Order: sequence, then structure tokens, then C-alpha cells
Amino acid sequence: MLINALVFLLNTLLSLMSLAFLLRFYLQATNAPFRNPLSHAVLTITDFAVIPLRRVVPSMLKLDTSTLLLAFATQLILQFALRYLGGFPFALAGNSIWLGLAGLSALHVANFSLDLFLYAIVAQALLSWVNPYTPIAPALEALTRPILNPIRQFIPSPKGLDLSPLVAILSAQLIQMLVFSPLEIAVTKLF
Repeated sequence: MLINALVFLLNTLLSLMSLAFLLRFYLQATNAPFRNPLSHAVLTITDFAVIPLRRVVPSMLKLDTSTLLLAFATQLILQFALRYLGGFPFALAGNSIWLGLAGLSALHVANFSLDLFLYAIVAQALLSWVNPYTPIAPALEALTRPILNPIRQFIPSPKGLDLSPLVAILSAQLIQMLVFSPLEIAVTKLF
């Protein structure tokens, strides 16, 4: 019972930390404005790890690779801890187990990235009905623009009704069901 509580806490805390690192990465990648409460909260939560790692890991192609690396490392620690607490025999598994854990961690980072964009699209859609001028609206718009704008080019807006969020949400859920879930099952079978 104590192990279940520890697994729950680790899963929750490290998953939230991964989401925070990914949110910081995508806010910077999409040039979102950082003068809003969401961006300030993300910076405050992640600065403790990002600033020291930036001294060692340089940015590549104008992307903050240190933040993305931290999201991956957080997932790698989580996957290792979950297996360790589950009684996985690491001593008998050999070195190939690390490749499987790295693949599973990368898959979770990709899945969390998709989740992050889904949450941003839903939040933006809801806020557009309730309060379109909220301080986090520019950050949400910057996050969702790379996904929604290409969809808007192909899907017409009947009478001003924007269907691109619905198409994006359905597409993302299909990707999660048809791509990520089978891949996760296949990688997990390696353990």
C-alpha cells in the first residue's frame, strides 16, 4: 500500500514537472509573450533546473534544448522509478534495458507534448467564449497557432464558426490511440 502511494506521488509530481518543462520549451519555441501569469509561473517552477543546465547544454536551431532534455530526463527518472518500485530485476536485465527506458521516455514526452497542445486548444476555445481578453490569451494563441493555422487553411469556417479546434482535438486523439498506445505497448513488452 505504501508502494502504491509512492508510485502515485512520483507519477503525479514527475509528470507535472515534465509538463512544466515542455510548456516552457513550447512557449519559447512559438515565441509566446512572456508577460502573462502562465509564463511567469512556468518560468518560476522550472528555473531551478533550466538555468544551470543551459550553461552546459547549448541551444540548437533557436530551440531551448536544455528544457527539452530536462523533460526527457524527468520521464526517464519516472520510468526507472516505476519499474524499480514494481520490482523489476535491473541487475539481470543488462544494458539493453536503458534503451527501452529511453524509448519509453521519448514516447511519453511526445505524448505529453500532444496533451499539452490539446489542453491549450481546449483552454483557448473555452476562454474565447468566456473571456477572450484574459492575460493568458496571447500565450495560448501563440501555442495553438502552429497547429490551428494549417487546419484553418483546409477547413472552411461556416458562417464564422471556427471548426479547426475540433479537427485538431479529434486528430490528436486519433494519433494517441493509433500511434502512441500501440508503440507504448510494444516498448513495454520489452520489459
